[in-house]
Amino acid sequence: MYMLDMQSVAKVFRTEQVTTHALRSLDLRVHEREFVAVTGPSGSGKSTFLNIAGLLETFTSGTYTLDGDDVSALDDNARSRLRNQKIGFIFQGFNLIPDLTLFDNVDVPLLYRGMPAGERRERIEGALERVGLGSRMKHYPNELSGGQQQRAAIARALAGSPRLLLADEPTGNLDSEMAQSVMELMEQINAAGTTIIMVTHDPLLAARAHRNVHIVDGQATNVMHDSTTSNNARAQHVHAPTA
Repeated sequence: MYMLDMQSVAKVFRTEQVTTHALRSLDLRVHEREFVAVTGPSGSGKSTFLNIAGLLETFTSGTYTLDGDDVSALDDNARSRLRNQKIGFIFQGFNLIPDLTLFDNVDVPLLYRGMPAGERRERIEGALERVGLGSRMKHYPNELSGGQQQRAAIARALAGSPRLLLADEPTGNLDSEMAQSVMELMEQINAAGTTIIMVTHDPLLAARAHRNVHIVDGQATNVMHDSTTSNNARAQHVHAPTA
């Protein structure tokens, strides 16, 4: 079964003076439990693709099925519910709320679901333990390193038990050692059954995914690599100098 199935998806932005084709008849299928890296130059349509995949943006034409649900005709409320139930997000800038502890940051999306307090606490503590921050749950974001903040952001995404994890340059603000740690964590999450789509400019990180999708001028092309390439990328990243 496909976790994500986009067929002929197009996105057009129009103003009075300009028409911009951000995506042009994009076709992409991602299987359950796959780890896909999305690459491409700036302005190629990667961010638009990720926003549409995450139900943050609508598309102009085509079809999009998420985990068996056709999202094409959903209204805003239905899209929000589906996004909250099935999708987790990891951003380059962490997007943690500075005035909230890690515990409360992870709690925010669960509150929107209306979960009972006991279930929320169990999920929050479990997610923070899973990313190695169980002892830091009462700390604030500014008391943590960049790598720890990104782990907290991953815990926030995991607490909702998402079927699909979307990561937008998740290591972009980290040095190579912290990036290695975060990438290993994402690989563990994928191995446990979560489908991951990661946008990255780092070819070494992209090579560690099961498959690469290269987006240029709003269209996608699959780029395959073998296990030897992936293993070499892991080794190179382990020994990369710390920034």
